[in-house]
Parts: sequence; structure tokens; C-alpha cells
Amino acid sequence: MDRNTILAVILSVLVITVGMTIQATFFAPDVPEEVVQEVAVEEIELQPDAYSRLPSNLAWGTDLPGSLIALETSADSSPFIYETDIFLITFDPKGASISSFKLKKHLDKGEPVELLFGDAEANNAFLLYAGADRTRPIDAVFDHRIAGNRVIFTRTFAIKGEDVPFTLTKTFTFGESEYLFQVDVELVNSANKAIPLSFDNTAYTIGFEPQIGPSFTSLDNRYSYRRFSIREDGAKKKSMITVKNGIYTTEKPLSWVALTGKYFSMIAIPDATNYTVTLTEDTKTGIPLESNVFFSRPTIRSAAQTDTYRFYIGPQLKTEMIPYNDRASNSFGLSNLFLEDALDSSSWLGWLENVLKAVLNLLYRIIPNYGVGIIILTFLLKLVLHPITKKGMESTAKMSALGPQMEEIKARYPDNPAKQNEEMAELYKREKINPMGGCLPMLLQFPILIAFYGLLNKHFELRGAMFIPGWIPDLSVPETVATLPFNLPFLGNEVHLLPIFYTVSMIFSMKITQSASGGASSQQGMMKMMTYGMPIMFFF
Repeated sequence: MDRNTILAVILSVLVITVGMTIQATFFAPDVPEEVVQEVAVEEIELQPDAYSRLPSNLAWGTDLPGSLIALETSADSSPFIYETDIFLITFDPKGASISSFKLKKHLDKGEPVELLFGDAEANNAFLLYAGADRTRPIDAVFDHRIAGNRVIFTRTFAIKGEDVPFTLTKTFTFGESEYLFQVDVELVNSANKAIPLSFDNTAYTIGFEPQIGPSFTSLDNRYSYRRFSIREDGAKKKSMITVKNGIYTTEKPLSWVALTGKYFSMIAIPDATNYTVTLTEDTKTGIPLESNVFFSRPTIRSAAQTDTYRFYIGPQLKTEMIPYNDRASNSFGLSNLFLEDALDSSSWLGWLENVLKAVLNLLYRIIPNYGVGIIILTFLLKLVLHPITKKGMESTAKMSALGPQMEEIKARYPDNPAKQNEEMAELYKREKINPMGGCLPMLLQFPILIAFYGLLNKHFELRGAMFIPGWIPDLSVPETVATLPFNLPFLGNEVHLLPIFYTVSMIFSMKITQSASGGASSQQGMMKMMTYGMPIMFFF
């Protein structure tokens, strides 16, 4: 390196050093003074077994099940009403639950029908439980707020023996004019570690309790009933569930669980989490029967988790359920739920019920009275069945005409039944008569009568439909003209005129139809059974 290069390097270093010294001395930047912000913190004396790392501005609240502790809050514990265009709901901040769930468009005794049936002893719907222990719910009071179509509940909890609290948020989201709504359970830990909510490998349980309405005094499985059904993932149809010994449990992945009454259903649709589903029936409270649905969530392995449940609580109407088969037809983007499969209908005659229902609804659009529509539909069925009835009457008349010849055969071979049968078979063949021709047409009417009965017993539009004011104000329930002070066997204490009128008229009609059959003694037993047995069976 030559002398000029060395001189240039030395001069460069000297200039940089002098420049930095002058800038630091005469042009130093202003350095802001450190500001110390004082935060008012409530001084709280923690319980002896409290964790030392809890924030000092959080106070202990009420102990809850499973070593769960709710940190103190100033939340308002007063129940409040939330209303949509179809729901009238009473929320209870205690447990972030629902104590009343009414449908505004469907009435019961002139008021919105109540679809949560319970008493003062019964739990609210959508309570949470610590782990799988359902003996005591997490009934702490939650902070709450309403944001548009959402009702949001929040509360901070802790577990004894853990050093950080976590926040539990339960959000109810409602669609416009939809009987299905969403419940989100969100858990967020205050530290980047798994949420410390685990009791025998179960984080929590959420339940629908205590019973689906309307209210009832007893369940006779005819006018009033409650039935469970499930639809497994990938299944083509539902499975009816019988709760034995008061409890049924499954860990199979389910598309939905349904609790159905005669006219209304509660259908619970869980997300893809591997829940344990428990169905229970008991009489521990003041109502005749509780029917409950519980989902138990496995232990959470992350610091934050949101579980989503959907619930359909509403009428058993296909028009309200089918939209959840197409994501474009509902506000939650759900598809292929097939909720209509939960509808209660006879198995092999369901298609026939649907045909009769379509005709009845068409008649109602012409004459807006379901009672009149039922009478016209009955007349139409008589016309449709007339060829079968006529054939039966003709066969009966022919058999009656053969009465003397049949009696002659019996007299000719009194001790030889085989010969009697042989001669009678030859007589039937010669006269071209089917000995069962008078009975088979009547038996063929049975499926139609059963389907018609099923339609009248379950058709939702008949609920609250008036026929004759003062006598038949509701076609969905028996008309009662008197109440006896005692019970009659198989009948109870209520007197109904319509079954009596029906039985008498049916017997009278069939006796006229069969009036010419007196000579056919071989048919008399069968005809007598059909004349009296069928009407009496339908009477009960």
C-alpha cells in the first residue's frame, strides 16, 4: 500500500470521528422522560389455596363443581327477554341459560306456545356442567350483551391448583325467520397452554333440559308423547331410541338427535367433535317426565377452543326443515341435515298419509275449514272405494243366494267335514264365487283407514283448527262434553260424543250392507266380527 492510500484512510477515519463527536455534543436528540402509569388495583385478600400468579385485580367468587371457581363480577343477574320475529326467549344470566322459549306464531290457549316445560325445581336449558357430572350445573352469573342477532355471555373462571384463569363465552346466534339457531361455546386460556378444564377426560357437558313443551299432565302415546331418535353420520334414515332404565349413551358420530312430541320437535345438531351423547328420562322434579339431551365434550388440548351446536326448536313442518338440506336456503350455510326425517309418521304408510294430506290441504284452500275438508275428503274416499265396496256387496249377495244349497250339503254330510268342504268348493267353482269375496274388499280398506287416522292424529295444521264453535274448538284434541267424577275402564273420565256417533253410524251402515247375508251361515261369524269388531276397535 503506497503512502497516498494510507494518508487517505487516516483522513477518512479522522473526519468520521470528529463529525460524530460534534453531533453527539451539540445536536443530541431529546430523550423523553420515562412515564410511570399508576393503575388503581383493588386490594383483595385471596383465599389461602389461591394461586399466586392470578392477576391481583380479580377476586374470588363462588365455588362451583369440579374445583371450578368463578372469579367475581358485577354482572346483572336479572333474567331478560330477547325477541325475534318468531321467538320470545327469556335468558337467565345465571348459567348463561334459557328459562322460557316461546313460539310467537303458534299459540296454546291463546298465548305463544311454551316449548320449555318445567317447574321451579327443573334446570334451565343449555346449562353447562363441569366434566360429565350432571349433578350440579355451572350456575355462575355471566356478563351479557346483545349484538344484533347474537346474545353473548362471558365469565372468567379458574381451577384450583392451576395458575392461570380462562374465559368462557357462550354465544346464541339467531337467523331471520328460522327455527334453527346456533350456540357457540368458546374457551380461551389466559396463558399459552391447554385449557385446564378436564375431569376424567371430559371438559364439559352441555344439556337441553328439562322437557320439550307444550305442557302435559300425562303421556298416553296417542294424544301426547315424547320420543327420542338419532341419525348417525352416513345413515340413510333415523333410528328410534328406547331409553332403558332412564338412560341411553352413545359415542357414535351423529348427524343429529331429536326429541319429538306430537306437533313440535327439538333437534340438536353437534359439530364434528367426538362427543358422548346421553339421553335421559326421569321424574326427579315436579313435572310428569323429564326428557333430556346431553353432549359431553372430550378434554381440550389447546389454549383456545370453540365448539358449535345447532338446535332446531319448532313445529314439525317439512317447509321449516327442508331448507337445511341446501346451504343457499338458510342463513347458517348448512346442508344435507335431513331434519324432516325426524317427523313422526307411520313407516310403510307414510307415503299414503302424504297423499291424503295434500288432498286435505287443497280442500282447505278452497273451503278454509279443516272440519269441512275432512268431511269432503271422507266422501271422496267413499267414492274411490266404492268399486271395492260394491264388489264386496255383490259377493255377499251371491253367497247369500247359495245359503240353502250350502245348508243342504251340510245336512247331506253331517259327519263328514271333508266331504262338506269338497262339495262346497265344487259349488263355489260352479257358481264362480270367491268365498272370501265379501271380506277381502273390507280388509283392503284397512290401510287407507289407518293412514287417514294417522293423518288426522298428526297433521300439524289441525292443531288449534276450529270446526264447530262451542263443541269442537280444536280438531287436534278430543272434544269433551262432560267430565265424570270417576274413571271408566279404558275410557277415563271424559265423555266424547264423536266416537259414539262414529261407532253407531258405522255399525248401522255395515248392517245395511250385509242385510242380505243371513242365509250364508258359514259367513255369519266373519260378517259379525266385521260389523261389530271394526267399529269397536276404532272407537277405542
